[in-house]
Amino acid sequence: MEKITQTISTLEVEARVIELRGTKVILDRDAAELYEVETKRINEAVRNNPEKFPERYCFHLQVSEKQHVVENFDRMKNLKKSTVEPRAFTEGGLYMLATILKSPRATQTTIAIIDAFTQLRELTRNIGAIHNEPDSNKQKGLIQRTGELLSDLLTDDAEVTETESFIELNLMAIKFKHTVKHTKKNKPEQ
Repeated sequence: MEKITQTISTLEVEARVIELRGTKVILDRDAAELYEVETKRINEAVRNNPEKFPERYCFHLQVSEKQHVVENFDRMKNLKKSTVEPRAFTEGGLYMLATILKSPRATQTTIAIIDAFTQLRELTRNIGAIHNEPDSNKQKGLIQRTGELLSDLLTDDAEVTETESFIELNLMAIKFKHTVKHTKKNKPEQ
């Protein structure tokens, strides 16, 4: 009997993204959870394919980075006693990992990773563009899209029934308020 694999959401991916060395990464332990494999399988894939994982795709955390992660992310507390320095995978490293791990879950995870990183990049671009856009109509459109992206990244399993965005200018600062109303989707029975 074949195991039914649940679809992975971008929210599951986004919850595991952290920033190290100025780059958004996912630690080996979290990648293993996403791909539904043991962490040692993730690290074996890197060891067996070193040419596919240059430093810009995958790196070991330095002791200070590991300490920072343990102190700032509750889910990483058990790393405190670990003698092994975790690996961090950049977006490129996660894509490369997907070429090695072959399974339906790996494919779904890769799609969710691509979607999450794409939304994060667009969100970052939009936030920067809002301050520099002189046209108020274009600025409103950017604010609306930013609100939609935030909603997509922060909520799941709900259908948006209504969104509302406001612009409030206070001299040099732009205040942003975005309201999203949700209703739960009815999940089909399996």
